[in-house]
Amino acid sequence: MTMLTWRHLFTVVTPTYNRAHTLERVYLSLREQSFQDFEWVIVDDGSTDNTRAMVMGWQQEASFPIHYVWQKNQHKKTAFNRGVKKANGELVVALDSDDSLDTNALYAMAGAWAAIPPAERSRFVAITGLCARPDGHIVGDMFPCDIFDATALDMTFKYHIKGEKFGCLRTDVLLQFPFPEEIAGFVPESLVWRAIARAGYLTRFVNQVFRVYHDSTDSLSRQSRENQQHALGLWLLAQDTVVECLPWFRYQPQTFLMAAARYTRFSLHLRHINQPIPRGRTLRGIGPRALVGLMWPIGALLYMRDRARA
Repeated sequence: MTMLTWRHLFTVVTPTYNRAHTLERVYLSLREQSFQDFEWVIVDDGSTDNTRAMVMGWQQEASFPIHYVWQKNQHKKTAFNRGVKKANGELVVALDSDDSLDTNALYAMAGAWAAIPPAERSRFVAITGLCARPDGHIVGDMFPCDIFDATALDMTFKYHIKGEKFGCLRTDVLLQFPFPEEIAGFVPESLVWRAIARAGYLTRFVNQVFRVYHDSTDSLSRQSRENQQHALGLWLLAQDTVVECLPWFRYQPQTFLMAAARYTRFSLHLRHINQPIPRGRTLRGIGPRALVGLMWPIGALLYMRDRARA
């Protein structure tokens, strides 16, 4: 196996599209980092504002390398994949173009990564911490203890930890698990994190704030999750839950039952807009089929409610 040589410990990857009005917040938070062994890769997904000019100005004054990559407007997931391919850091920090890092975020991530014995690091893929709002309020739940090793799937289904979380992931592993660009539109990030967890990789979870989360009026989280525009991505998440994550059913039966209802709900949305289901992503096995069959009436009712609201 070829050993990769990294120039930095971190590569901060920021996909952006017409976010010149918020991107400076990202830059200022990086400039204030107490740990400086990092580079910033900005992948511009076809912006038409003054993003390029702003970044060129920062490149002249920043104490850390800034790499600017422009592409025709495609999608955030494509921009992120491209940023990972450009990374010269051992660990990738995926920072949105409207958020910021806590001043000591990279320092804390570096310390948490260094605390894992080198002989054991091949088993780990990520350091994950907490998000806070600008007023300091923690977003979602904290982890069971201050340092906790588990897979992302265990943390979600077994330990029931909810809310936005944030950290860094190994670049070499992300290169093996890119976002599926062949699927048009929105693809939930958790599909990638789940696939990595199923491959056996552990995450070290720490109760430290890494990211300051800012609400944006145009962010995906503020859009209706029932919107037909995202029906395929939401169907993919439901399909992944009932098919690929079934071994975790015993921890949260209700979550899986609702995912089975959402499978029907969004498959009906896809049929309504004549959007085909991606190849190889259908129901497999008795368990998933039984779950979806049991919850079909609920899923159909949810779909009809969506249509009535629309």
